[in-house]
Amino acid sequence: MPKLAIVATIKTAPGKRDEYLKHLRAHGERCRATEPGTLTFEILVPHDQADTLMLYELYASKEAFDTHWNGPSIQQARKDTAGLLINMTGVRCDLVE
Repeated sequence: MPKLAIVATIKTAPGKRDEYLKHLRAHGERCRATEPGTLTFEILVPHDQADTLMLYELYASKEAFDTHWNGPSIQQARKDTAGLLINMTGVRCDLVE
């Protein structure tokens, strides 16, 4: 079963990136600690886009991602970041090993 990678772009409300980032860091820590199928959760801060964050996430399988996407940590993150997010887009990729 191939590993699943996600590359996501998050657009925050103007001036809210740092606040969103605080909650995203906590979410990433929870995921790595409580979701065995979450292998990598990296947050990227673009240099030239003040209200943008990016993610690189790696999951053991599609099922591990589904567990993450429907799990308690992301539910908490959605609650914590309500009103801070404009949109999020993501690309699912197979990891070539």
